[in-house]
Amino acid sequence: MSVEPEQPAPDYVPGHGLLAERVVVVTAAAGAGIGAAVARRCLEEGARAVVIGDAHERRLAEAAAGLGAEFGAGRVASVVCDVTREEQVAALLEAAEPFGGVEVMVNNAGLGGTASITEMTDEQWSSVLDVTLTGTFRCIRAASRRMIARGCRGVIVNNASVIGWRAQEGQAHYAAAKAGVMALTRSAAMDLAPSGIRVNAVSPSLAMHPFLEKVTTAELLTELKGREAFGRAAEPWEVANVMVFLASAYSSYLTGEVVSVSSQHP
Repeated sequence: MSVEPEQPAPDYVPGHGLLAERVVVVTAAAGAGIGAAVARRCLEEGARAVVIGDAHERRLAEAAAGLGAEFGAGRVASVVCDVTREEQVAALLEAAEPFGGVEVMVNNAGLGGTASITEMTDEQWSSVLDVTLTGTFRCIRAASRRMIARGCRGVIVNNASVIGWRAQEGQAHYAAAKAGVMALTRSAAMDLAPSGIRVNAVSPSLAMHPFLEKVTTAELLTELKGREAFGRAAEPWEVANVMVFLASAYSSYLTGEVVSVSSQHP
């Protein structure tokens, strides 16, 4: 496959009120990745409040302070949340209640790692599946119960990955987890459709942020960029834009779908 020259990212698109007055909860929203970009984009799109969670307390506090300073402290709340802990998931959603309760749930939490299938331990397998797949399940279950109890026609958006479709060396656990997120999305959508709750997912390939550069070799990043149609990684906000679209009324008849934010759909 020939590698196309890297094209520049497009200009950032300003908000258009797509989530006006909605209450949004986002997991794994500290740092500079997709979750943080989603939280920011939801506020730019007019969300009444955004509640962010993350397992990293210091980074979460910094993220909440930054968003609060920019968009108003009264529109931002944060709760330390490890999605492998059901009580912490419940606490995250409880923090949305003073604003009126969760209306949009964005499940971004995931755990990666690289290990050959012959060397992978049970612990490595289980930890990736517990955060990435079972954590998403816990959040869907908790958020949908609250939505149904309030009669809210809410929206759930999950973060999957193109690795759930295609093979990549050393990624058996992550690929299995992300393929599971896709299947979970489709089945949960059918369960929740009678309550008017939509469930969709995005499937990004490579979204560049500082942490990724720290844990990935330059050679691998160059190779992965070369697989992309534009010859570059996505900016986290480009993935966030698609997640906001799925959370908005513009996708009101879309449920049970996995949208590829990449050219690598099989």
